[in-house]
Amino acid sequence: MSAGPGPVGETGSQPPGRRRRAVRPRWTGPLGLYSPGHSWVHRLGPGWKLAVLAVVSILLTVFQRPAVAVAALAGALAVLGVARVPLRATGRSLLPVVVVALTFGAYQWWARDWQSALVTSASLLAVVVLATGITATTRTDRLLDSMTRSAGPLRFVGIRPQTFALTVALVLRTVPALIDLAWDVRDAARARGLDRSPRALLVPFVLRAVARAHTTADALTARGLLDDDGVDGP
Repeated sequence: MSAGPGPVGETGSQPPGRRRRAVRPRWTGPLGLYSPGHSWVHRLGPGWKLAVLAVVSILLTVFQRPAVAVAALAGALAVLGVARVPLRATGRSLLPVVVVALTFGAYQWWARDWQSALVTSASLLAVVVLATGITATTRTDRLLDSMTRSAGPLRFVGIRPQTFALTVALVLRTVPALIDLAWDVRDAARARGLDRSPRALLVPFVLRAVARAHTTADALTARGLLDDDGVDGP
């Protein structure tokens, strides 16, 4: 007597007409891009990197010309090339920004001219690509320490530099986390056949986002990071 077919989990077969959905890769946040290396970009201090980013941003704001914007973008891409960062992870991290930059550029082309479109898109991409190069070649702890030291003058207005650096870190962590949360909610709604229902998408997302915010606040409070005792007066 021949044995009947075993369970699906044992034989590895799937019901006819259905295919296993490929695992969707998660979006990589800016602080998750660090790639160890020995290039001169890696060896450069975080303070110098942040200073270069600030100078480039100012120059792009003052000199809004296509040649300047394209040169800045080319330089930022060259930095990524010299640092030899992982192309796939970096590309996935930059993809949302590329879409936004192209959208803004298309609008500028329609509303004004192609020069304005080029300046807008190239300038935005140059700053973001350069910032990505910083996070890809600098450890998070060194970057936050440098930001803490740079924010020293904020003590005179009653703001702790540590609080400033923590705020920046939370923003960089929260944005990719919320995007991942949106994907999870969409996948859950799709599994129930409700992926076209705005209520099934928005309500769980808002509730889980608020719950995450409360959890983060509780964790910070438990560690004494939201206390005002250590805030220096002006």
